[in-house]
Amino acid sequence: MTAAGKRFSVYGLVALVAVTLFYSCSASLTNVEVDKKKTVALIVRMKHGDYWRTVKLGAEMAAKEYERNLNFYAPDYEEDAQRQMELVHQAIADGSETIVVAPSDEQVLREAIKLTRERAIPILVLDTDGKDSAVKSYIGTDNYDMGKKAFEKMVYLIGKKGQIALLGTNRVKENAKRREQGVLDLLPREMQVELVANENVPSDKKQIGEWTRELIRKHPQLKGVIALDATTAIGVAEEMENSGLRDNVKIVAIDSPLEVLEYLQEGIISATIIQKPLSMGYLGVKYAVEASDGEAVPSLVDTGTKVIDRENMFWSENQKLLFPFVK
Repeated sequence: MTAAGKRFSVYGLVALVAVTLFYSCSASLTNVEVDKKKTVALIVRMKHGDYWRTVKLGAEMAAKEYERNLNFYAPDYEEDAQRQMELVHQAIADGSETIVVAPSDEQVLREAIKLTRERAIPILVLDTDGKDSAVKSYIGTDNYDMGKKAFEKMVYLIGKKGQIALLGTNRVKENAKRREQGVLDLLPREMQVELVANENVPSDKKQIGEWTRELIRKHPQLKGVIALDATTAIGVAEEMENSGLRDNVKIVAIDSPLEVLEYLQEGIISATIIQKPLSMGYLGVKYAVEASDGEAVPSLVDTGTKVIDRENMFWSENQKLLFPFVK
């Protein structure tokens, strides 16, 4: 082979390699872009706990069905709003096509809306209502209706007569306020039911126990306590058991962590109003996918609640709601 021929062969080989590398790189870049476009970010208030694990499970089911990548972000503690805000920034930086967030507070929600608006990224809100036109959809519980159901169950348990108390903590204030309002709006209808206390205490079992002891001291005829969240219900139930009043004072709880269910089975908690976090997570991703594809999505999706007591907690349909991880 001549020198010119050798040079031609070398140049041809170099050109072939260059073309191959170009298309390989282009394909890789395309895949990266596709992956970014197919990513939904789910940002919740805490990485631990049955409630948020169930939300994540529902989201994973939808992501698999709709062929999307799901990036999950959550702080270690539910009260860590600052860390959650940092995770919102991270989700944006990671190239998420859609943001689904359960904000810890109003500031987190405002920051998430600001960032997604600047980048024209659809945002959907779970669990806590997002009152902003930029929010494509709110998927979660009607907390007002939840409060009404708690009050109606309490009225039934005490025979429509007697003193009751309402107790909540400072966790997720907006949800608690809506539940409280549901109770207060129905209260005037029951003339023989007296609300003797309506308190908001720190989310600490010891302080909840101290409040409960003082409540019992001031109101020895107390018939019931409506707890606006699970932490409160557990603290009140523990104090009622320690005080020997488990059979005297009815407790209506919110949500279904294991401790609440144990107290329910033992009869210390009389009933609990449960949410449907599996549906919340699933529908959050479903509508996120549709919103990113330019489809219209409902602005409000009520995932529903259910009253669970000792009598119906073992029904098969309710077992599936209470234990979604059990096949």
